[in-house]
Amino acid sequence: MNMKKLPESIVVASGNRHKIEEIKAIFKGVKLVSMSEAGFTGDIDENGKTFKENAYIKAKAVYDAVKLPVLADDSGLCVDALDGAPGVYSARFSGGTSADNRALLLQRLEGIPNRRARFTCAVCYISGDGKAIFGEGCTEGRILFEEIGEKGFGYDSLFYSADLEKSFGEATEAEKNSVSHRYRALCDLRGKL
Repeated sequence: MNMKKLPESIVVASGNRHKIEEIKAIFKGVKLVSMSEAGFTGDIDENGKTFKENAYIKAKAVYDAVKLPVLADDSGLCVDALDGAPGVYSARFSGGTSADNRALLLQRLEGIPNRRARFTCAVCYISGDGKAIFGEGCTEGRILFEEIGEKGFGYDSLFYSADLEKSFGEATEAEKNSVSHRYRALCDLRGKL
């Protein structure tokens, strides 16, 4: 990935270490620091109705506080049979843990043959001068009837990737990063810089 247009370091507007590790694996050649490492300790109210709105809300809140280039993403699982749910509420679908979210998803899909789903991601980069640039990406697949694999996080063990022909829970980090919604959104962003 050619990062000539980007600064030496970027603040990632996230406290999710799994997400930061994924971005680091994809954004080679740029030093990425978490928002807490950059000195941001506030809470961010992700009240947008879309992934793009939430990515911007996060990036802007951190940018306003630290005045450094910031990268934020918002992503989630969208299931056709659930009218796109859990969508922007993916992380808080059940109000509990990731395991609770997966259990609720399986419960909601019980008896439903259409398991088509996608992970969707929007990224927002705010440059040092405050300009916002967006990228978007998705990866197609379906929801399995039971968890398969122990790798990844969130819904990975329930998501069968059409690209990889296995669950994200079975995929190596490199395999997942090569087809993930986040990777595709970051590539889309790169093309606009």
